[in-house]
Amino acid sequence: MNKTVIIGGGAAGFFLAINLKEMQPKMQVSIFERGNRVLRKVEISGGGRCNCTNSFEEVKDLQNVYPRGHRLLKRLFKNFNHRDAYKWFEQRGVPLVIQDDQCIFPRSQDSHSIINLFLTEAKRLGINIKTDHTINSLDQLSDYDYICITTGGQPCTENLTWLNHPIESPVPSLFTFSINDPDLKALMGTVVENTTAMIPGTKLRASGPLLITHWGMSGPCILRLSSYAARLLNNHHYQLPLTINWTNRNEIDIHQELTDIRQHHSQKQLQTIRPFGLPQRLWNYLLEKSLRSRKEAPWGSLNQKEQNRLVNVLINDTYQITGRAVFKDEFVTCGGISLSAVNPSTLESRLHPHLYFAGEVLDIDGITGGFNFQAAWTTAYTVAKAINEDFNQKIL
Repeated sequence: MNKTVIIGGGAAGFFLAINLKEMQPKMQVSIFERGNRVLRKVEISGGGRCNCTNSFEEVKDLQNVYPRGHRLLKRLFKNFNHRDAYKWFEQRGVPLVIQDDQCIFPRSQDSHSIINLFLTEAKRLGINIKTDHTINSLDQLSDYDYICITTGGQPCTENLTWLNHPIESPVPSLFTFSINDPDLKALMGTVVENTTAMIPGTKLRASGPLLITHWGMSGPCILRLSSYAARLLNNHHYQLPLTINWTNRNEIDIHQELTDIRQHHSQKQLQTIRPFGLPQRLWNYLLEKSLRSRKEAPWGSLNQKEQNRLVNVLINDTYQITGRAVFKDEFVTCGGISLSAVNPSTLESRLHPHLYFAGEVLDIDGITGGFNFQAAWTTAYTVAKAINEDFNQKIL
């Protein structure tokens, strides 16, 4: 009987084990987890609801949702993509729902639906699971015919050196920005639905809802930008300028909107007419920032120079990032095993036969929205299929 060992009891590890065992029932499959519990990240993901994939309906280019690894995933999605993942979970008794933002969750809105499925399937298939089991050398695994590494994102290079493979240095991705601006922090809890955040002097930008917090800024817009700019921000010790377009409109559109308000609401106070539906507290803050104490002045009194200043703060409001903050309890890294070190069709190591990698241990990471889990399902399925095909060739 051939034996496969999977190092890492997370999403990719379980998905790989279950699919491999279903493809090859005679294979002995084991999962080794160094912690005392498996699937911990699945449990806390999506605020405990597990955003397990995405519909990809709004994705025009994979690079927009996978800053690293998009070319490899484009190839692998031909064999197992988001539609396959959706079908996989539903066929095994976990109905899913698609939200308006195209994120996909279990209908139960509970990550334990995914966890219970994995544990039940693993037990049914006879997959051996060992917790509190640390592996720090490939020599410890010499009894196994196939070795799969699914240890997830690692906070430092040292955690991967035992694998003796080229490594793209891990740095954090998907985090919120600390900004030391008391006036901004006073707006804590304010959500702006349609914004664009940019790193000045670069092409790095992201759009979407933005949340003002007691430490700075968060929300999908900021998380996406943190993913795109992960290495740049790390290289600058998380000390870079940040520019916000609070309207996600261009300068011409904003000038036209303000001109229309001046013409049709000339007697109304500046603070009472909010362009683009901006939250009242934010609008008051931006008025104070650009026009000082003029918020009670009528719109008709606004001159062109003042309008220009108002447009500038709406489209080009600049802050200084002073650090990063962890996004809830979720930890995503940019970096990992270099993709140049694996076969792009099977994810088998180019340096060590029958050694495979799946999940975030690879230099693949996505923005928030279920994309990282989809990368885990796709890469895990790819490895399971590759091992199954290799095993079948051996017995022919």
